[in-house]
Amino acid sequence: MISFHLNGKETRVDADPGTPLLWVLRDHLQLTGTKYGCGIAQCGACTVHLDGRAVRSCVTPLSMASGKKVATIEGLSETELGKKVQAAWQEVDVPQCGYCQSGQIMAAAALLKEHPHPTDSQITDAMDGILCRCGTYNRIRSAIRLASGGEK
Repeated sequence: MISFHLNGKETRVDADPGTPLLWVLRDHLQLTGTKYGCGIAQCGACTVHLDGRAVRSCVTPLSMASGKKVATIEGLSETELGKKVQAAWQEVDVPQCGYCQSGQIMAAAALLKEHPHPTDSQITDAMDGILCRCGTYNRIRSAIRLASGGEK
């Protein structure tokens, strides 16, 4: 049995400690907002927060979550920062297909928590490696600027 705080609530999961956190979230806990994209940490669709850091859940074993705080897109939407980022995403009309968006939003929220008013370079570094098959990168950057209190 592995225990961790998930979206602010103590959670216990009876699963193999080597199981990727992604599959524990989706299959054991029915939190399907975190998406499977590639399974090798290259696309970022599976991004969640582990103790406030953006991590790829497809390659993070459940054992790494033991005793830590895990936040998913479902939990982020309940926070002030999450609401601000999601509102900016809607205002800028970021998503097309939407598949990568939970990963994009989770990475953006981690960035804004660490750097409330990020530079373009910080945005690029934080969002590097999170693929958007629809190519909405300029809108993603605009939404992050808007969520930080800047101009689109």
